[in-house]
Amino acid sequence: MDIAATVIAIEFRLPGPININTAPAERLQELPGIGPALAARIVAFREEHGPFDTIEDLTHVPGIGPRTLDAVRDLITVVDER
Repeated sequence: MDIAATVIAIEFRLPGPININTAPAERLQELPGIGPALAARIVAFREEHGPFDTIEDLTHVPGIGPRTLDAVRDLITVVDER
């Protein structure tokens, strides 16, 4: 496998951060500490209140506290980085 093919393979295995403003519940469940119920709450919260402005706004969702936020902080985004 050449270097370009290796880089492409790695990119497919290591997707970028999950956008919590657009991700469906199934994608949110890939995050540590986020199960089906909490993922559904995140989606319901953003549908009711609009998009999250900051990653820290995620703590407004019932069930997400500082520990959960710290676990997912580096894995999520609120902006479309593509």
